Amino acid sequence: MRAFVVDTNVAVVANGKSPQADPDCVIACIDELAVIRDRAIIVLDDAGLILSEYMKNLSISGQPGSGDFFMKWVWEVQADASRCEQVHLTESDCHPCGFLEAPNDPELAGFDRSDRKFLAAAKACSRCVQVLNAVDSDWERHHVALVRNGINVKFLCPQHVCPR
Repeated sequence: MRAFVVDTNVAVVANGKSPQADPDCVIACIDELAVIRDRAIIVLDDAGLILSEYMKNLSISGQPGSGDFFMKWVWEVQADASRCEQVHLTESDCHPCGFLEAPNDPELAGFDRSDRKFLAAAKACSRCVQVLNAVDSDWERHHVALVRNGINVKFLCPQHVCPR
């Protein structure tokens, strides 16, 4: 099974709660979250940083949106090793990205602090993992450094983050 680290913005867009996301972007996010629920593995961290961010922005009841439905699924599978890989993250003030598991690359020091847990989780995962992004331009702005450090990002809405 493929494994994914899902930036919160993907589920927020799937809920229709991101004003900059056009209808094609919303549909792309809904479709990708459905693929993950049906036949993939979600990557979370054992400290609950990713899950906590999901819970701040999504409804665990699974309603009313597709992103909320994804949140409910994540909650239900978080302890199921066949659907969720829990990675260990070590926070560190001495590391440019704030986590020992993240790439030690000075070019990533400017990466959005709230998203660093996602790139650290991607590096800590034992599987080949893909990070999903919808409308967060930070993933594109640092794309060269991410690729150089083995972080594979899938841009679900390139029309909103990639240079034209």
